[in-house]
Amino acid sequence: MSGNDFCQFVHHDGSVLAIIIRRDYSGNQIEFFTDPAFSQQLAWMGHAAGHEILPHYHHPIARNVQFTQEVLILRKGKLRVDFYADTESHDYIGSEVLGGGDVILLASGGHGFKVLEDVEMIEVKQGPYAGPEEKERFQGIAEQSVTYLTMNSGASNE
Repeated sequence: MSGNDFCQFVHHDGSVLAIIIRRDYSGNQIEFFTDPAFSQQLAWMGHAAGHEILPHYHHPIARNVQFTQEVLILRKGKLRVDFYADTESHDYIGSEVLGGGDVILLASGGHGFKVLEDVEMIEVKQGPYAGPEEKERFQGIAEQSVTYLTMNSGASNE
């Protein structure tokens, strides 16, 4: 884990598994957290009243997406995220708790979830959905073996 209390990077074997932006994060005008090669880009933007972003559109660009990356925006509740290593070993890395207002980019490795309090969340990922064959499900960590990556895991409250 690296970053600060409001922006956390979950690493394993030199790869970024996830980026967590806590609800209290505040930064500069535009701050990108992702490597430019990621198929999902995650940024924080803050502008003063009166700032304008010029109208624009995006040109069609063919992209080759190898791995599905997903962004979860937790609107309310508490959600435990369990992180796993690569697709072959399924080794458990650790867990973090997200609270209302937190955002996470799941960039690589495996992941599972346990709802700790009723949640409402929004998921954003590449499409189109290829059906059940795009996922490999496996047995997750036993409840008594859960370990948290940071001391303040779950510190975000609604």
